[in-house]
Amino acid sequence: MDSNQQLLKNIAAQLMANDKGLLAMDESTATCNKRFADLGIPQNEEYRRKYRELIVTTPGLEESISGAILFDETIRQRAKDGTLLIDILKNKGIIPGIKVDEGTIPMAGFPGEKITEGIDKLPERLKEYHEMGAQFAKWRAVITIGQDLPTATSIKANAYLLARYAALCQEAGLLPIVEPEVIMDGDHSLKVCAQVTTEVLHAVFNALYQHRVDLECMILKPNMVLPGKDASAQNSAEEIANATISCFLRCVPAAVPVIAFLSGGQAAELATQRLNAMHQMFDKVMPWKLTFSFSRAVQQPALEIWKGNDQNIVTAQKALAHRAACNRQANRGEYTADSEIQS
Repeated sequence: MDSNQQLLKNIAAQLMANDKGLLAMDESTATCNKRFADLGIPQNEEYRRKYRELIVTTPGLEESISGAILFDETIRQRAKDGTLLIDILKNKGIIPGIKVDEGTIPMAGFPGEKITEGIDKLPERLKEYHEMGAQFAKWRAVITIGQDLPTATSIKANAYLLARYAALCQEAGLLPIVEPEVIMDGDHSLKVCAQVTTEVLHAVFNALYQHRVDLECMILKPNMVLPGKDASAQNSAEEIANATISCFLRCVPAAVPVIAFLSGGQAAELATQRLNAMHQMFDKVMPWKLTFSFSRAVQQPALEIWKGNDQNIVTAQKALAHRAACNRQANRGEYTADSEIQS
């Protein structure tokens, strides 16, 4: 085993230690501004900086969070005392990572489908982020379920880009998080989502194999298998756990050390309940570590409390730490309704 491979394996091991999870705080400027607009928060760089400082300075965050995925703007930002936000994370023992894709655009010739930008000049950007202190990276592909969607071409194109990105990451000494997201939009059933997720995962791992990506030195960040948010039938946490893990046992090689779920717009408590059910039902048969890499499902309650007002920071931070702690409990299969009662 070469030193680079050992380094990446060590990073993966640190990220999955002690039943902790990853915090996705890598919202693009447009996404962050949209969430701010919904709550009447000014949409500018200073308020984005304030919000990110609120997150990284949350007392006890490191008790439940092992790594944080940052955005390009965030990795360069400083707290009001001048300390780089990335250094605050490192001082807490939270490993910093970076989102390196540049968002999605409509896929030419394929109405309703998207392709991810950012592969051009990626080696140079990875080198810069590595020098800035990032130890892992993330790339997201978006797959839509709809009438005659997704197409095989869309799945294959996105899988190819995920594999190229992952290979470049490993070469640059960064652990790649591979994120193929089958999004919740639509009225499709749990069964349809399972079929599409299976097809997507087969394509992604085929591409990773073809591009010589070391599966032991990566993290998979997938969607849970869910019915569409507009579906008439919304399945139980146990049904979703069964559909999700059954799919992954068929599709995700045992060499992959970690599966870290995205939340994808799920309500915070629902995402936690579903993660908890997976651990309660399948902990003895899963060959990989299962954890969370949530964004909204950890942050949204805190954001709604803060609303841009400094007087609300302490209360918002307590809500953030509480949400992260609930998910750590879910990683142990120990989450209950009583877990939601804040002291």
